[in-house]
Amino acid sequence: QVELVESGGDSVQTGGSLKLSCAAINYATEKKYCMGWFRQAPGKERERVASIAADGGTDYLDSVRGRFTVSQDNTKTRLDLQMNNIRLEDAATYYCALSRLPSIILGRGCRNWSGRDLTTWGQGTQVAVSS
Repeated sequence: QVELVESGGDSVQTGGSLKLSCAAINYATEKKYCMGWFRQAPGKERERVASIAADGGTDYLDSVRGRFTVSQDNTKTRLDLQMNNIRLEDAATYYCALSRLPSIILGRGCRNWSGRDLTTWGQGTQVAVSS
């Protein structure tokens, strides 16, 4: 059973930076799946922020493109999200996720990954933003 453990959530001021990390424990199978970051703010739907496919292709939520960068280490068991120029609207609980469908099915950069099903989740890490 794969376990996803996030870290790095914190309080930050607008314009600041933060790096979230996720360790995929017991992820020993063929690394052909999507990994990514989703977030959910109170009263809002969960949304995919950034994702990375098995071939290294990435996809981003429009509002974070150019500010956030998702990356994996060579073993594909560590996923990072570098967040720069943070805005008030970035405040949310951020979840690391691993798809249970091969990334080749979910489109370039896993753009078709909704997270509604066939997804393994971490426990979440909180990002608070103040002006």
